[in-house]
Amino acid sequence: MRLLRLGAPGAERPALRTDDGAFFDLSPITDDIDGAFLAAEGIDRARTALAAGTLPALDPTGLRIGAPIARPMAVLCIGQNYAAHARESGAEPPAQPILFFKHPNTIVGPDDAVRIPPGSSRTDWEVELAVVIGKRASRLAGPEDAAAHIAGYTVSNDISEREWQLERSGGQWSLGKCGPGFNPLGPWLVPAEDIGDPQSLRLRSWVNGAPRQDSATSDMVFDVAFLVWHLSRFLTLEPGDVINTGTPEGVALSGRFPYLGAGDVVELEIDGLGRQRQVMTGPEGEAA
Repeated sequence: MRLLRLGAPGAERPALRTDDGAFFDLSPITDDIDGAFLAAEGIDRARTALAAGTLPALDPTGLRIGAPIARPMAVLCIGQNYAAHARESGAEPPAQPILFFKHPNTIVGPDDAVRIPPGSSRTDWEVELAVVIGKRASRLAGPEDAAAHIAGYTVSNDISEREWQLERSGGQWSLGKCGPGFNPLGPWLVPAEDIGDPQSLRLRSWVNGAPRQDSATSDMVFDVAFLVWHLSRFLTLEPGDVINTGTPEGVALSGRFPYLGAGDVVELEIDGLGRQRQVMTGPEGEAA
């Protein structure tokens, strides 16, 4: 089962996609897929309604795919959480998780065009496993308690402007992470119980069809359960919050590939979680 949101920006409708590719309208049980829906056992209610045959069929033809979670209160990001990426960034793997934030309004649909900001010359891509919180988590006793607080997983592109992140931020990475559209998310939210082990997923990216990243979540320095527990010790995670868990090696920051320009096409994929595709546009919206 996959949860998604279909329609124009700001007017998405909640939907469900089954494993065999059928689409159903979730409007009979919720106005949207958001923190309130998740906190109210929304995923279980969606399963029950699907099994009971009470969800209307939905034709997705021509409908834009929006981000699978609406209006998260926070987008928390973990830096350098793959050892090889830390080293290509000029650092050793961290001894504890590095936390930074993205503005929630950076989240857009998985196939929405992304505008390169005016004055940017170092816009970069980052495929990441995103965790969506389903139940408030505060001061968890240990990593073994994390699973009960995770609603599911989705694909994230943690787009970055490296000059702003590393040279103009005063040490606060968020300055280079918060451009409009800098967090394509989706295409769908897959419930945690449908994924099983989040540390056994392959994640990849391409630019203009050429391979860039190819790794596995098993290579994380800090795994998903540890991250949720660790963060809960310092802040309260709320239903609908998104955690970007870090990116593997193969980004432009490595010096092996050019940064993104107008007309470039970025594609991302994680096993079982679907695929994204963004066309980069220039500062005035031109594609090339």
